[in-house]
Amino acid sequence: MSHNNPTRRHALWEMGGGLAGIALAQLLNAAPARLRKPGTDFAPKAKNIIMIFLPGGFSSIDSFDFKPELVKHHGKETQGANAITPFFGQRGTIMKSPWTFKPKGKSGKYVSDLLPQMGELVDDMTFIHSMVSRSNAHGPALFQMSTGFILQGFPSIGSWVSYALGSENANLPSFVVLPDRRGLPPCGVANWGNGFLPASHQGVIFGDQRNPIADLRPVNHIAAPAQAASYDLLSQLNEEHLKDNPGEDALVSRIKAYELAARMQLSAPGVTDISGESEATREAYGLNNPITRDYGYNCLLSRRLIEKGVRCIQLYNGGHFGEPRVNWDAHEDLVANHNNNAAILDKPTAALLRDLKQRGMLDETLVVFTTEFGRLPISQGLGEGGRDHNPEGFTSFLAGPGLKPGFSFGATDEMGYKAVENPVTIYDFHATILHLMGLDHKSLSWYHNGLQRRLTDVHGNVVKQILS
Repeated sequence: MSHNNPTRRHALWEMGGGLAGIALAQLLNAAPARLRKPGTDFAPKAKNIIMIFLPGGFSSIDSFDFKPELVKHHGKETQGANAITPFFGQRGTIMKSPWTFKPKGKSGKYVSDLLPQMGELVDDMTFIHSMVSRSNAHGPALFQMSTGFILQGFPSIGSWVSYALGSENANLPSFVVLPDRRGLPPCGVANWGNGFLPASHQGVIFGDQRNPIADLRPVNHIAAPAQAASYDLLSQLNEEHLKDNPGEDALVSRIKAYELAARMQLSAPGVTDISGESEATREAYGLNNPITRDYGYNCLLSRRLIEKGVRCIQLYNGGHFGEPRVNWDAHEDLVANHNNNAAILDKPTAALLRDLKQRGMLDETLVVFTTEFGRLPISQGLGEGGRDHNPEGFTSFLAGPGLKPGFSFGATDEMGYKAVENPVTIYDFHATILHLMGLDHKSLSWYHNGLQRRLTDVHGNVVKQILS
């Protein structure tokens, strides 16, 4: 490579300023990127969304879907037409919930004491007890809940929302991901990838309090004159490259990402710095407790990001599937697994819902709480104390505008095994979420490989029964 005829790649290498240096060059002098005009299809109920995801398979029948018949038939085998086939191992016996269920709120909704603080907020929640998934394997099931498809490579729901609506704050990403500090979920970044949508709509990961955004600042000090000269040269090369490659969406998206990164140097530190929050707020979110501190910070950061105009937050409770399990995949010991994870989840999640409501933000922010599938009503053959995967019927809930609060829709059978009343597919679930955001799932599409692709594929109906 000749230094007398520098390429863009060489200029990036020589500049050495990291993402921030590249970004600032784009911000100062890049050619304007082509923008899609964001907008809704009809008047929205919500303008922002926080999606709380529990990887591993959160057990509905041990939390929000009360099944007295499990107590009555505890220890019995399932036989004949009623036999339940597990995903792993041998078939176990019917297993009652280890937790006690009691009616909560004005609605009298029966919930277990697994999540005591969240249980106090059932009057703000809209439950769907008849969710069904296409897969009982974590990877495909995670993909379907995240992207609408059981295969990798499709845009996440957050990317679709970003593509359709954009951000209310040009200095922050429209779609932010807050992973569990204990590890990424299975298949990692593919759960919030942009797929075939422009790269500017992929989820941007924010880290912990010590390093909220990786690689935002230059690693090495560069003299100001040299840095300025590098910026000027890079901007000139980018302008020429854009002229030579018109219609290159990936190139335009990359430049937009660099522009955003530069603006984030100024805006991100303000939103991630929680030192100005009151002691009462810190206590409510569990920031003073090492068990809840990291997830509590993510919950508080979710509220702060929504306040600043971020369109979509994907918030995870649960990480990798190694040893020990740090997610909700309770094969071996249901009590230990769910108690350990609930201790992290309960207080901060309840604090987030209360905080949003107190500030009036729940009137315009949709909160979605889900997992990839539920768990079987029989014991796990591997250890007799766990539960296996169950995609046939599980529970999700929503909270926020446009919904019937304190309302339950759909039902599983008396054992909590299969959805038997108003089954809701993930396509229906996604269609409903988009509808609340003012988007028609049938018209929100992108032409890819000869097909007009959409989040719900060729399926999906809005669950109108839960709408207010």
